[in-house]
Amino acid sequence: MSGTDRDSLFDEANGHLALGDLEAAVEAYRRCVAIDPAFFDGWHALGMCLLKLGQVKEAIGCGLQATTLRPNDLLAWTALSQMYVRDGQIGEAESAKANARILSLGGKVVRDS
Repeated sequence: MSGTDRDSLFDEANGHLALGDLEAAVEAYRRCVAIDPAFFDGWHALGMCLLKLGQVKEAIGCGLQATTLRPNDLLAWTALSQMYVRDGQIGEAESAKANARILSLGGKVVRDS
């Protein structure tokens, strides 16, 4: 499968999400990241869908993958913080929130090499 297949699946997943079919969206997002494990948007969207479905532990795994792929992405850190809060991991949530704050002020969590 190619990036085009991944992008088609991502569009399909977004369509399911727009219609409120979270289970179908999750399945399509899972296929996206299976095709391209470095696909940030797929990991981020999968994590948010899983969070909405109450599958918090798996959502956190997706959120961690997203922040690993894009360590200076404000939205990824904000989402990860929300996931940790839902799981009751307040220390981790505060840490993720601190990274989001650094980024919101124009800083970087990871310096470019």
